[in-house]
Amino acid sequence: MNAAKSLITSVFNPNANANWASQTTLAIVRAVVGIMMIHNGLDKLADIEGFAAAYVEYLGLPFPITLSYIAAFTELIGAPLLIIGLFTRPAAFGLFSTMCVAMYHHVKVAGLSLPYLELSAIYASIFLYFTINGAGLFSTDALLANGLDRTALSNQAKRIMRLENAFDTEGLGETVQKSEVPAQ
Repeated sequence: MNAAKSLITSVFNPNANANWASQTTLAIVRAVVGIMMIHNGLDKLADIEGFAAAYVEYLGLPFPITLSYIAAFTELIGAPLLIIGLFTRPAAFGLFSTMCVAMYHHVKVAGLSLPYLELSAIYASIFLYFTINGAGLFSTDALLANGLDRTALSNQAKRIMRLENAFDTEGLGETVQKSEVPAQ
């Protein structure tokens, strides 16, 4: 049971620089990129047959309509998960995969032309970052990691998340409060 709990905790636990500014920036990046991906997913669904013909069939992939729906729903489900920071690593990996296919399509159509590649490459690199590092401290994943294992996050990370008083882990909340009160 402990091994399973440890594995689950590691999926949610972010690799985090415990600093407020960097964590805020990660949350903003997640929100902005997530909103853009929702827009992309909706565009695919608006003309699924056109997308399937122009992109998926062109690559010679089987079941173009099915794969087009998978790409659209990966973006429509993965992006909101990325925004709220829930199941961030698997969601980001799915989005990274769709961007790798997009980059392959751009290379096949236009060669190594940067104007065609740049947006999908930027998205892919951002999603790869979140696949490897997780959502950061301002995320549902970090709350779940803390809930599953009170020692998963450092005391500094909990202070940044303002959890030190909400979750008293082994008396750490009392220790922080006592150390902040000046001696009389």
